[in-house]
Order: sequence, then C-alpha cells, then structure tokens
Amino acid sequence: MSVLKEFREFAVKGNVIDLAVGVIIGGAFGKIVDSLVADIIMPLVGMVFGKLDFSNLYVVLGTPPAGVANTLADLKKAGVPVLAYGNFITIAVNFVILAFIIFMMVKQINRLRNTEEAAPEAPAAPAEDIVLLREIRDSLNRR
Repeated sequence: MSVLKEFREFAVKGNVIDLAVGVIIGGAFGKIVDSLVADIIMPLVGMVFGKLDFSNLYVVLGTPPAGVANTLADLKKAGVPVLAYGNFITIAVNFVILAFIIFMMVKQINRLRNTEEAAPEAPAAPAEDIVLLREIRDSLNRR
C-alpha cells in the first residue's frame, strides 16, 4: 500500500475529522470564554475588590529608562522586565472557567450515554408459530 493511500484512509476516518472539528470549535469556544472572563467576570471581580484592574497588576524587575511611563504596556515596549501577575490571574480564571464548562459538558454526555446504555431493549416479538398456538388456545378457552 502506498503512503498516499494510507494517508487518505487515515485522513478520512471519522476520528480524525471529529478531532479537526473539535479543535476548530474549541478555538472558537476559547475566544468566547476569553471574552467572558475579560469583559464580564474580571470587571465584576475588580468592582468587588475596590475597582481593581487585574490586567494592570505588575512588578517592575528592572530599572526603567528615563522618560518611560510607568504603565505595563510602556514598560514592555521599552524592554523593561516586568512580572505581570495580573495577566496570569486573568488567564488562570479563564482556565478554571473553561475547565469547569468542559467538565459539565463531559458529565452531561456521560449521563446521556449511561441513559442510552441502561435503557432496556424491547422484548423480541414471539415467533409466528407461537402466535398461532396462542390464538388457537385462546379460541378454545372462549368456548
């Protein structure tokens, strides 16, 4: 078997296509969760903790050159080493939310699978000769 033929068989298998779809949806879902964290959750958390903006929490590790504003963006642009722990907090919250949502989805899928597997199968229909014998028996009992 040629390499191209093997690759074609591999590429068109359902698992590879399912994986590709999962990666694409996961990327889009990640952007939704990023927006949820950055635009909704973190501002609410910041408001609860006294209008704290987590994205601007940092510690300067070097000496900034003269004339550079003391903002995270300007310090990074000037090449000053900074420990941007606020960004890390935001990304950690993002991860926890994403992990929780995935956990809930997997839990729901497993629950649906267990329901389908636990559903009893309908009993098989009796054979034709059994049905005929029962009809004869029932007709004799009615006399």
